[in-house]
Amino acid sequence: MAEPIKVLVVDDHQVVRRGLRTFLEVQDDIEVVGEAADGAEGVARAEELRPDVVLMDVKMPVMDGVEALRWLRELDNPARVLIVTSFTEQRTVVPALRAGAAGYVYKDVDPDALAGAIRSVHAGHILLQPEVAGALLSDEGTGPTQGRGSSLTEREREVLGLIADGRSNREIARALVLSEKTVKTHVSNILMKLDLADRTQAALWAVRHGVTG
Repeated sequence: MAEPIKVLVVDDHQVVRRGLRTFLEVQDDIEVVGEAADGAEGVARAEELRPDVVLMDVKMPVMDGVEALRWLRELDNPARVLIVTSFTEQRTVVPALRAGAAGYVYKDVDPDALAGAIRSVHAGHILLQPEVAGALLSDEGTGPTQGRGSSLTEREREVLGLIADGRSNREIARALVLSEKTVKTHVSNILMKLDLADRTQAALWAVRHGVTG
């Protein structure tokens, strides 16, 4: 049997943390390994516990979720971060995803959908609500990366298109009949050539510039 997905819950409201823990603990394949009440504590706990997925609120005291995401990326923490928040404004959505979040769901999400979202981001997918993707795209200018798309090989563009479709490395490998190691190399090359930080940014770039799988 596969190891359960280790989850860290970061939210400044105890009732929210307790509710998430209560629900997730009945999932056979998910284990809540810890909680944190603000972003700074969340970063420290993520470094200590090394969870697979972090459920991160955005608006918190001491350090907000966006700054915590930036710190986790600076520390090369491998946890996938799923933003769980009641805030839907573009000024909240865009910075969180640019800071490295793998997905974004609202606090009124159906419990089963939340469990599915955790499994999905753990598998390497990128989760964006349609309105969130629209907000990100409307916020993007042409930017300095636009001209760099010409440096991508045909295979890299195929991989990029599949990233935009939300495919994991394993699924991309199957679709293109490649090894996962080769796909990882292509992804690294894409990020380097486009000067992007992560798969979320790559997916947004692909949608913005019409690269589809």
